[in-house]
Amino acid sequence: MLTDPEIDRLSSLLEQRAVPHRGLGLEALDGFFSALAVSPVDVSDAEWQAVVWGGRPPRWDDDAEAAEVARLLAAHRALALQRACHDDDDRVPDRLSPLLWLPEDPEAPQDDALDVGADWADGFLRGVALREDAWTAWFEAEPWIDEIAMLMDRLASGEVVDEDPTSPAAALDYRERLDIIASLPGMLADLQRHRIDALTSRVPRAVAPAPERNAPCPCGSGRKYKKCCGG
Repeated sequence: MLTDPEIDRLSSLLEQRAVPHRGLGLEALDGFFSALAVSPVDVSDAEWQAVVWGGRPPRWDDDAEAAEVARLLAAHRALALQRACHDDDDRVPDRLSPLLWLPEDPEAPQDDALDVGADWADGFLRGVALREDAWTAWFEAEPWIDEIAMLMDRLASGEVVDEDPTSPAAALDYRERLDIIASLPGMLADLQRHRIDALTSRVPRAVAPAPERNAPCPCGSGRKYKKCCGG
């Protein structure tokens, strides 16, 4: 698990080497890795690295720094996967909570213009975009997954789009943002269960044909099948 100093170090590296190149900051990275954790199709290292850094990975000062960055990213991906695999009715432990900024007192009244969770949702949607066709198939087959995508889009854009395309979008208020953020761990757990179920083989086990009745019984008794297990 990432320690607080390691989270700070990774955040600093991203702000210096990724964000200026349209890569991901820490909050967006957390959403991005969460999408990869529950993706219907795996994403190669080269593909996700290009998104994280906004192109080619940077040239690091030395092998030690490169190894440090690789370790921090691997630990962050592991955290995102553990969060998605956390299937408990109790509250998700703090160590697995989404890494996103919230006011010191989230329950206190806040300006609706405060776009908490927007970067996280944007990172998630960028992860979805890497396997858009596979995700679209999920959206079309499972309305509840399409609903999750709609909530992510609201969180990222700050807009609630009406079913009538001619109607103007309404602004997503601060309380609605908090409600979506609070539901993120549950959404990820549901997606992970669906992913595992989809990957589970449905092919029935092959069953060997029964021996001829006068053939030796396969149990090894030495008797004919018709006089033994086939009797």
